[in-house]
Amino acid sequence: MDSPLENESTPALFGRLVGAFAELVRNEVALAKAELSESSTRAKSGAVALIGAVSTLLAGSLALVAAVILGLSKVIEPWVAALVVGVAITGVGLYLLRSARKKLVPPHVEIDRTRAAVRHDVEVLARRG
Repeated sequence: MDSPLENESTPALFGRLVGAFAELVRNEVALAKAELSESSTRAKSGAVALIGAVSTLLAGSLALVAAVILGLSKVIEPWVAALVVGVAITGVGLYLLRSARKKLVPPHVEIDRTRAAVRHDVEVLARRG
């Protein structure tokens, strides 16, 4: 019994092959877009959480700094107390800034599923070719 593909002309078969390949490329591009969107969403939610945490810490820290300065001013001159606390906080802030910059490096974009799917498609095409 003849298969339907045996009755098709070479140009028709080639046209079907080109159409299937174009659909395959569209599907792989859609998968890559979805993975990139997922990575972007995670980065955005992390940034929003970081902003909220920093704002809250800032308000509490300001109250603590005032308390430390007022406490130290009982022992040393108020301007010296403010200077000591300011220098200490600046040192901690610089350390935190350095570690935060390392974390803000653009994240490694992971498109593992797309890479695996394309690799599989190439293997399938190589076996048929």
